[in-house]
Amino acid sequence: MATVAALHRRTGDVALFACVLALVAVGLVMVYSASSIVALERVQDSAYFFKRQAIWAALGLVALGVAWHVHYLQWRRLAVPMLLVAVGLMGLVLVPGIGVVAGGARRWLVAGPLRLQPVELAKLAVLVYVAQFATRRGPAMGDFRRGVVPPLLVTGLLGALALRQPDMGSALVLGAAAFVMLFLGGARPLHLGLVAGAALPLVAAAVVVADYRMARIVAFVNPWRDPQGAGFHIIQALLAFGSGGIVGVGLGASRQKFFYLPERHTDFIFAILGEELGLVGTLGVLALFAVFAYRGFRIAAYAPDRFGSLLAAGITASVTGQALLNMGVATGSLPVTGVPLPFVSFGGSAMVTAMLQVGVLLNISRYAQRARPAERAPARPGSSAVRPGASRALVAP
Repeated sequence: MATVAALHRRTGDVALFACVLALVAVGLVMVYSASSIVALERVQDSAYFFKRQAIWAALGLVALGVAWHVHYLQWRRLAVPMLLVAVGLMGLVLVPGIGVVAGGARRWLVAGPLRLQPVELAKLAVLVYVAQFATRRGPAMGDFRRGVVPPLLVTGLLGALALRQPDMGSALVLGAAAFVMLFLGGARPLHLGLVAGAALPLVAAAVVVADYRMARIVAFVNPWRDPQGAGFHIIQALLAFGSGGIVGVGLGASRQKFFYLPERHTDFIFAILGEELGLVGTLGVLALFAVFAYRGFRIAAYAPDRFGSLLAAGITASVTGQALLNMGVATGSLPVTGVPLPFVSFGGSAMVTAMLQVGVLLNISRYAQRARPAERAPARPGSSAVRPGASRALVAP
């Protein structure tokens, strides 16, 4: 039994790793299928986007492997530096001539052949910072001024920079991730509820002042009101799902990818998957994300200390929440917003950052204990020993 426990701490959560590999494999297949026609038309190479995604997936695996073997407590030291770098890059991307504009948004920085999206780093920086902040403040998290205001100000700054790009989807993901972690970290629900209530008018104002956002809300309610404009994305996505039926039209046989459905290999890749693989395929992807959520929150439940528990829960909530947001948009259940499907959609920064987060999660799982929370203590880098009397983990198994 001791040997099995030691092996568990040494290798980490293999089931989670296999789940992520499966999602990446599905993504590579679907990126090739969804992008082949547009790639052939643009650059005369049907595998252009597939080859780029394969390179990013390989780099993501390297990032995952490194993070898997770096003790998760080291991330506490990087919380503030990561935050400063994220704010700097998010500000830099807004500078004309430096930030690259595509699709009407200024979201990218270009360094040679690399095209980076700073908001992806910002998501990880917020998770690490809030986990470190809540761990350091401890019981003071129940105090509004000392426990809630500082992390919300930081998250609000990054969210405002994301809105300036504009990227409302990422701003919402940042805010939701911070709220979840503050709740798990001990902030009072009443305080968070008051903040959420105060934020709703600001979100509504951000929608009203931008005509295209208001058009998306109207299209969400009735896409047929503007079928050639704001409702076009939703209608074409629903046509894709409807054509797929139970088992799909067959891998590679999508009709919507022939310049009907916009963003077919990025934000709306789930619709192409539904068309080609049908209900069976979409339920399979949902099942993989459900496994990811279960394994991730289980790691949080058995993490040896408060920081590890919060960080694991935050990473799990962020990835699965973004997946649900993307799938909700693709199925017409939520208004259109540009958020990729983790591990599946085409995109280098999103892929590498998501894989890096999984590596951190896997490292935390190496030190997870099967004892009750009261019996667990923080693990030190390079040691799997448990010291009695140290801080309790956040979530009970």
